[in-house]
Amino acid sequence: MPRPVRIGVIGAGSAVFSLGLVKDMCLTPNLSDSEVSFMDIDPERLDVIHKLAGRYANELGAKLHFEKTLDREVALKDSDFVINTAYALGHHHAARMRETTARHGYYYGGVNLGSFYDFELMMSVARDMEKICPNAWLIQSGNPVFEGCTLMTRETNLKIIGLCHGHYGYLEICKVLGLDPARVTWEAPGLNHCIWLTQFRYDGQDAYPLLDQWIETKGEEYWRTHIAERTHDIQMSRGTIHQYRMYGLMPIGDTPRGERNTNSWWYHTDLATKKRWFGEPFGGPDTDIARPKYVADHEKRKGEIAAVANDPKSKISDVLGTTKTREQQLPIIDALTNNAAGRFQVNVPNRGTLAGLPDDLVVESQAYIDATGVHPIKPTPLPKKIMLEQVLPRWLEAERTIEEYKSGDISMLLWTALTNHQTRTYEQAVAALQDLLAMPEHAELRAHYKGFDGTGARWQAPVADVVPVTGG
Repeated sequence: MPRPVRIGVIGAGSAVFSLGLVKDMCLTPNLSDSEVSFMDIDPERLDVIHKLAGRYANELGAKLHFEKTLDREVALKDSDFVINTAYALGHHHAARMRETTARHGYYYGGVNLGSFYDFELMMSVARDMEKICPNAWLIQSGNPVFEGCTLMTRETNLKIIGLCHGHYGYLEICKVLGLDPARVTWEAPGLNHCIWLTQFRYDGQDAYPLLDQWIETKGEEYWRTHIAERTHDIQMSRGTIHQYRMYGLMPIGDTPRGERNTNSWWYHTDLATKKRWFGEPFGGPDTDIARPKYVADHEKRKGEIAAVANDPKSKISDVLGTTKTREQQLPIIDALTNNAAGRFQVNVPNRGTLAGLPDDLVVESQAYIDATGVHPIKPTPLPKKIMLEQVLPRWLEAERTIEEYKSGDISMLLWTALTNHQTRTYEQAVAALQDLLAMPEHAELRAHYKGFDGTGARWQAPVADVVPVTGG
C-alpha cells in the first residue's frame, strides 16, 4: 500500500520551485494524504505559496495537507524528507559584489569570497536535522550542490542526495538534432557542473555521428542565426562544440560555462568574447546582460504568482497546468517510499563510482533508486584527458573551498583572488578582496576569517578594523 510522508521544504518562498513541487505531489497518487511543511524567513512569500498550494490541491482533488512556518524546527519535526532550496544571500547581493569587483577592473565577478554563507546555511539545516529528524533524507536542491553535499556528507551522518538540472542539457541536443528523447539512452557522469556525455545512443546506435554531421553541415548557420531566448541557452553554442572538439565528449548543462572560469577562462575574458563563444544576445548566463534579465524574469514570475494568489476567482491549474515537471524530488521520494523504482541523475558519495576520486567526495552520475535506497550505476569511465584537465582540478577547487571555510584562513581567499585570470597585480587582488570583505552584509564572514592582511603581516581582528592596503 502507498504510504504518505511528511516533507519539510526549507526556502519555500522560492515560488517557482515550490509550486512545481506542489504540482508534482498533487499528480503523484502514491503520495496522497501526505503533508508538506513550507518554511521560509519571508512571511509574505510564504503566505503566497501556502495559499496557492491549498487551492491547487483542491482544484485537482488531491488529498494533501499543507502548513506554513517561519520556524525551521517546526518544518523539520517528524519529517521523512527535507528539501533545502534556500539561497543564503540572494541575487541582489551577488550583483552588489560584482559591482564592487568591477571597480577594481574585474569583469563579472573575478574575485569571490568562497561559500561561507551557503555552507553556514546548509550546515545549520543539517545539524538541526541530526537533532530533530536524524532518519530523514536530505534532498539538497540549492547550490553549491557539489561542495555543500560533500561537506555535509563528511560532517554528518545524514542520508543526502544532491539534485541539479544540468543533465537535462541532453534534451537540448535532441531538440536541435531532431531526435525523439524517448528513443535516446545517455549517461553523463562527473562532478556537479562538470559532467560529460559518455553514452549517447539513438535506437541503440551511437548518436555521436549524428552530432558530428550536424556540426559539419548546420553548425555555422546555427551559430550565425540562433538568438537565445533563455539566458542559459548554451548547450549547442560554438563554445560548447569547441569543448567537444577539444575533449571528444560533449560537456552537458552548466559544464561549458566553466566553474568560476578557472578551467576555461579564455571563453570569458569580456562580453564580446562571451558572445562569440556562447551567442547573442546574452553571451551565456554569466554576463552583465544575462544575469539582470534572469533575475528580472524571476521577479516577474513571482509577481504573477502573487497576483494569482490574491485573486480568489482565478483558477490555479490554468496558471500551473496539470503536467508534471521534470524535477526529480518527488519521483525520488516516491521511489524511496513506495518502491516506484527508476533511474535518476543524482549527486551522492562516490564510493567507487568514479575511479580516481575519494569515496567521500560527492559525484554526479545515474543511480537506480527504490525502497532499499540509492544504488549508483557505474558509468563508462571518463577519458584521462578530461580527468586531468577538468574533473581533477574541479575536485581540488572544491577541496580548497571546503578547507577555506573550515580553517577560516583568509589567505586562502586571497590565493583565489591572486590566481584569477583577470588579476594583473597583487595590489589589485588585495584591494578587491578587502572591499568585498568590508561590505556591511559580510560582518559574520569577517568574524569567521582571520589572518593575512595583504602586506605580509598577520592580524587577529576582523578585516574591517584593518587599514586598507594601497598600491605602490
